[in-house]
Amino acid sequence: MAQDKPVVIAVLGLGEAGSAIAGDLVRAGAVVRGYDPAVRAPDGIVETTSEADAVTGADLVLSVNRSAAAIDAMRNGIGALRERGVWADLNTASPGKKQELADLAKQHNAAFADIAIMAPVPGRGLRVPMLVSGQAAGPAAEILRDLGASIELLDGEAGVAATRKLLRSVFFKGMSTAIVEALEAARAAGYEDLLRANITSELAAADESTVERIVSGTYQHAERRADEMAAAAEMLTELGVRPSMAAASRDVHLRLTGKG
Repeated sequence: MAQDKPVVIAVLGLGEAGSAIAGDLVRAGAVVRGYDPAVRAPDGIVETTSEADAVTGADLVLSVNRSAAAIDAMRNGIGALRERGVWADLNTASPGKKQELADLAKQHNAAFADIAIMAPVPGRGLRVPMLVSGQAAGPAAEILRDLGASIELLDGEAGVAATRKLLRSVFFKGMSTAIVEALEAARAAGYEDLLRANITSELAAADESTVERIVSGTYQHAERRADEMAAAAEMLTELGVRPSMAAASRDVHLRLTGKG
């Protein structure tokens, strides 16, 4: 996007992710207007007094606060968005909430983009992999790419990017919490090193066939595995470890048998 003057970007939320992204935007040549009710703006960022103040004159708004605050932030600031400005929400929120934000933007004749951050921001900043969908996905992607962002443009409405992110979260965060719970139990039982080595070996051996093997085996052996995970949940309880993931695994296996 050719610019006669620096692009102006409002960043709402200056926590770990927002401040890292904002800092990279400044270094890329953008004028960044920041607002966070709890955090002072870092050097190089224009500190503002409210969402509306931050949004005034912005070509692009990046809402990077938290899902619970996303709608209030838009309500407080959307009226100040200039004509042809774009409001982009980067919070981890459900597709339904992203569509609610898109509808709210439409009520104010404003363009909206749903941006999903696909990896931790620290150490990557603006170059963290991102997905974008929604009415204003193209303009948002163009502005950010010109400033050095790594962003993939998706077809579809607001919520498509969020869906892609959260589906991955079900897998990756579910796996992560299962590993944490298993190691906590192994520590209580005195076998943490043994289990850690077993987990590392299994992850290192994964290949293209792993997913299909896991899925087919889970369906085929659901009844037996439901009993196995019930026993595992009992063991964790005996060890003084809350069996959140083990009990959930038991329940999923029971559901697959048609008995849960």
